[in-house]
Amino acid sequence: MKLRKLLNFPICLGEYKQFIDEITDSKIERRSEYVCLANVHMLCEATRDKKFLDVINNAGIVTPDGVPLIWGLRLLYGIRQKRVAGMDLFPDLLQTAVLHQLPVYFYGADQDTLHATDKYLKGLFPDLIVAGMYSPPFRIQTKEEEAEIIERINSSGARLIFVVLGCPKQEKWMAGMKGKINGVMIGVGGALSVLIGKQSRAPKWMQHSGLEWLFRLACEPRRLFKRYAITNSFFIYILLKEIIRNKIFGSHAQAA
Repeated sequence: MKLRKLLNFPICLGEYKQFIDEITDSKIERRSEYVCLANVHMLCEATRDKKFLDVINNAGIVTPDGVPLIWGLRLLYGIRQKRVAGMDLFPDLLQTAVLHQLPVYFYGADQDTLHATDKYLKGLFPDLIVAGMYSPPFRIQTKEEEAEIIERINSSGARLIFVVLGCPKQEKWMAGMKGKINGVMIGVGGALSVLIGKQSRAPKWMQHSGLEWLFRLACEPRRLFKRYAITNSFFIYILLKEIIRNKIFGSHAQAA
């Protein structure tokens, strides 16, 4: 799997199945790693915050989740990478976990969501090994609490840990747990609510045309309007600036 920088932001390139295989590789015993599902919001956060960019750079895998990232790769470098949507990847990882008997753990979300998740999984993935679920307090945890959850996850035997804290909190948490939690952590954020039917997903035509954000905005205007207005505008600005810079200086080279 190759790595490419888009506006100084790392993105892994490859076929959809490659991402599934890399994340669930059962031959790599008890590795401690984390996966970021990258979209425009994450890229913009990393552009503004160097420490957060370091978090993304240290991830084992950064998937091209957002359609605008796919557009950026094509416009700047002619790369025809297909989207690896987190909302597709999530259930496929669960199915792969069933096939390979990989225990999974859910960290984050509230108790009601985790209860609904448990009910959903028992209905759709009855053979899935759920090693545990934990809803952390909405505050900074003490060192003792952190040590306890590390021990709880490690002793559960979980191989895949789905982290549901939202960006950038979940990515920072996973980076802090690298080397401590013996498993592959995946920051799924809002994909869990869609998976269990708590929220609806955009129609296929909106997914493919890069308008999934517009559907989410229509569903949650108060929460998302400011975020999308800022991040989408900022992304368009920095992308256009890079396109103009490349046209003037003819510089298409970026670190692979």
